[in-house]
Amino acid sequence: MSTLQTAAQACLLANTIESKVSLTFDAVEAFSRGRLAIDRGERLNDPIGMPGRPATPRLVAPRDLHKRGLGSAEGLAAFVHAIAHIEFNAVDLAWDAVYRFEGMPDAYYADWVGIAGDEARHFTLLRARLQELGFDYGSFDAHHGLWEMAEKTADDALARMALVPRVLEARGLDVTPGMIERLRALGDHRTADILVVILREEIAHVAAGSKWFRWCCVQRGVEPAPTFRRLLAEYARAVLRGPFNVDARSAAGFDEDELRALGAYG
Repeated sequence: MSTLQTAAQACLLANTIESKVSLTFDAVEAFSRGRLAIDRGERLNDPIGMPGRPATPRLVAPRDLHKRGLGSAEGLAAFVHAIAHIEFNAVDLAWDAVYRFEGMPDAYYADWVGIAGDEARHFTLLRARLQELGFDYGSFDAHHGLWEMAEKTADDALARMALVPRVLEARGLDVTPGMIERLRALGDHRTADILVVILREEIAHVAAGSKWFRWCCVQRGVEPAPTFRRLLAEYARAVLRGPFNVDARSAAGFDEDELRALGAYG
């Protein structure tokens, strides 16, 4: 892996759990040690349409996912599995942000490499918890919604930064505090503690999306607030729903105009 882009490509194409995670950790370390140069030349490979996937979980429409209560062992495992699936997808989303969008500042690539490493670590924590519960990643069906938004924003870094970290991933900022409360009420402090770590670090991930969304706006000479409102209306009506965690979103770089725009979807 001589360049960051070839490393990102290898991570995206990896089609087993172990290879995607291990290649991600290797690439993050290599980049941090200066062993992967950012390729500023002409792209040698086409963008990746679909990342490599393990044989399971089976991907189904969200409406086809079985609903299980947290009160049963299987229900708790299914809940942990759903979050693990989000984190596994988030690894690919971070690497795609590195691989797909050319000509960005060095700090942009550094941010998304770091995020890829965080997401892989989150996934490994959740997978270990699943195994403690007697299951594994792939034991339940999952949905494909996160990557669908990546495909919709494949040709536009501004739209990607606005909609993937600031809409889909920011949803975790809204719902995770309630999840933590519920788990603690059930006595599952082990899972709750993992979610505390994830919530804290996801604020920084969404903040990176905010930073690079605004950078893209400056480069194009457009105002962030009306641009964000337009993108929400065009792409995100079906996935936005309140209530919103205003404090966490403010910490993640949402300004008052953007929070008001979200309020229309509450």
